[in-house]
Amino acid sequence: MGRANLANDDRSTQMESTHESALQTKHEGLDRRLKAELNRPSPDLTKIQTLKKMKLRIKEELQHI
Repeated sequence: MGRANLANDDRSTQMESTHESALQTKHEGLDRRLKAELNRPSPDLTKIQTLKKMKLRIKEELQHI
């Protein structure tokens, strides 16, 4: 494998790692929003459903990395 291929592999691995970190951060943020909504006196069930779906999509994407 040449230097160019190694450099491309390093960049690709770095991008995947950055993407994974960004997804994990987004997932954690959604989790905080979901918990906050659930702790409200009168939670918005539509908002809860939307947040759960968003979390699930991110979790599925993380599993494919």
